[in-house]
Amino acid sequence: MFNFKKTLELPPQLQWKHADEPELLAWTIRARNYNTFVANCMFWFMAAVIMGGAFIMYEVYEGMSQPWRTLSSVLFFIFILFTISCMTHQRMNFAYRFTRSGVEHCEWKDFPKWVLPFLKWFTGITAVIFIFLATIDPAFLIGALVGPGGMGLMYLSMAHSKSYQQMHTQHHHYAYKWEELTQLAIATNREVVDLKYSVTQEGDDFKTNWSLNVFCKRKQKEKVAEFIKPYLSPGVPFIKAKVNVPLSTD
Repeated sequence: MFNFKKTLELPPQLQWKHADEPELLAWTIRARNYNTFVANCMFWFMAAVIMGGAFIMYEVYEGMSQPWRTLSSVLFFIFILFTISCMTHQRMNFAYRFTRSGVEHCEWKDFPKWVLPFLKWFTGITAVIFIFLATIDPAFLIGALVGPGGMGLMYLSMAHSKSYQQMHTQHHHYAYKWEELTQLAIATNREVVDLKYSVTQEGDDFKTNWSLNVFCKRKQKEKVAEFIKPYLSPGVPFIKAKVNVPLSTD
């Protein structure tokens, strides 16, 4: 019925609760599970600030030859903007599985293994470039301290801080019965199907009402919503609306 490509595998920390039941529909996806409008605005604002910093850096190196002034300013802009983008464009891994019992979804984010090697090599290469440039103009020693020096400190803090790496590592599993779903909505502002639910959490004596954002592939949310609709309890609203995409919490 659907052609969802399963490109992600569940990490060993996560297991399906109803793995013994045949899956009716399942897929995996990497998505930005937060308000992307705010994140994008922050990114472009910081890009403008960094551009201003690059121009200031260009003016500070007035005594240098033109190519080296331009190179140092461009490297500064690219590196800082890349660092900002890693914060404003983070993605979470999601896996969804639908069975006769209900809806299950897993979400996880592992500490990116490529970050440390990238920082290590980028720091080393830029340090060599700045040291070479310093033989032409000693003013480049300032750039070496600010640029490669700062990146080196960042690499050391990330490589040796387990708490920092754990902060960027998350594993969650959730399961809901069909009868616990209280509303189905097709989001008009994101590729999301929003499911409201009402459950009694383990250890609680009251109902918890919240939303489950089901992230979909492009132009698939209507098909996913139509698939879910027959399994809902009679009278459960099925609407189209703008939905909030809050950050997932532990």
